[in-house]
Amino acid sequence: MKRSLLLFAVLALLIPSFVFATGAKETVVDENAPVTVQYWTHEDPARTQLETELIEEFMKMNPNITVVRSTQASVKQIELVQTAFAANQGPDMFNLPIENQYAYISNARVAPVDYKAAGYASKQDLLDKYIPGVLDTVTVDGEVYGLPLELTNWSIYLNKKIFRSAGLNPETDYPKTWEEMADISEKLVIRDGDILIRRGFDFRYPYYLTFFVPMVEQLGGELLSSDGKKAIIGDDAWIKALTYMKEWGPSGRNLGSPTYKNARKLFNNDNNDIAMAHTGLYQEGRIEKDNPEFFASGEWMVIPYPVFEDAVRDVAACYYGHFFMVNADSDPAVRKAAWKLSGFLLSHGEEYLTRGGNIIQPTKALFASDTLKNMPYSQVFIDDMNRSHMIYYGENSAQIQTLIRNAVESVMLGGVSPEKVLATLRASAQEVVDEQ
Repeated sequence: MKRSLLLFAVLALLIPSFVFATGAKETVVDENAPVTVQYWTHEDPARTQLETELIEEFMKMNPNITVVRSTQASVKQIELVQTAFAANQGPDMFNLPIENQYAYISNARVAPVDYKAAGYASKQDLLDKYIPGVLDTVTVDGEVYGLPLELTNWSIYLNKKIFRSAGLNPETDYPKTWEEMADISEKLVIRDGDILIRRGFDFRYPYYLTFFVPMVEQLGGELLSSDGKKAIIGDDAWIKALTYMKEWGPSGRNLGSPTYKNARKLFNNDNNDIAMAHTGLYQEGRIEKDNPEFFASGEWMVIPYPVFEDAVRDVAACYYGHFFMVNADSDPAVRKAAWKLSGFLLSHGEEYLTRGGNIIQPTKALFASDTLKNMPYSQVFIDDMNRSHMIYYGENSAQIQTLIRNAVESVMLGGVSPEKVLATLRASAQEVVDEQ
């Protein structure tokens, strides 16, 4: 996207189309009149098959509603939704990662949930259906502005064969701390000169808000002060975390780098090139599809997110959510139909889990279900989620993540000292916070 177009899109998005609603007001509409709902979402083959079937069922139940489902790659989807809203031609219903979606709430571009249309007796009925705190992310001035399509967190997948090839017992020798992660990775790596042929583990670059900020939090640091006005809290924590990344990279112990292919994308192949990868429960479905023999072999497992040896907080990787939201500028009848569609899709939580790409919808019913409990290593993900929190999702989250990326990659690839990088990061992040 050209810079001028991106600037236009951002500026247009920041112009509210109306002030915050005090609630989803009852609007009298002819619910039998023909309406079309434009639903935009990110590509996911498993979910596409499931949602295609569910939408066909929904339209048979509601013959006056036509649903047009459009998909794009995840990154492209973020850009397209932003550009469409800037031109006041946004989709009627859409979902994005919350860190990219929250601005649509704060700038009043989406409508509050129509509880009855979505199948709930009231706001309290909706809140009672979900695990505590999940809907806080999309609640403003007492009104809920989104329904969670999925809640995702990452733990660590481990290839048992590679561990055993290095003389390690995967059941007992897996890393519990970041210090152990580095030492064990040193035993697992295979190098051709300075080139890593096999990595023990590598990070999920460039999602630094998801994995790196929790590392800082383990050491007592924070991204922002409690009032949100001061950026980069706790110098010692940030310097130690940045130093760890520097030592991880090519100029340190040479255990990994952002320049290598994403470890998650290699893990399924079982090609002796990655021993551990950071990813979500959804990866299980992808292993089964990509490499059924490996999936059924029992030669992989999932372990918890590590902590530093001297951690002062037990924090796992952040979780993040995709939420169904509805365009505030859509016709009232279309908005009602979109919330009706959202509620219908979300009433099939177990099918999303088993057939939709291992998607977790954070309802109390699903978390109590045998379907989730019986999935391999699901308890690891649930336990990690219980010691985690939602990713930073402020209006400026994309900018903040870019600044952290620049900082981490400066120490890993540019040879800049953690102290100098920290000073630059703090100044830049504070400028972004002050502009909000």
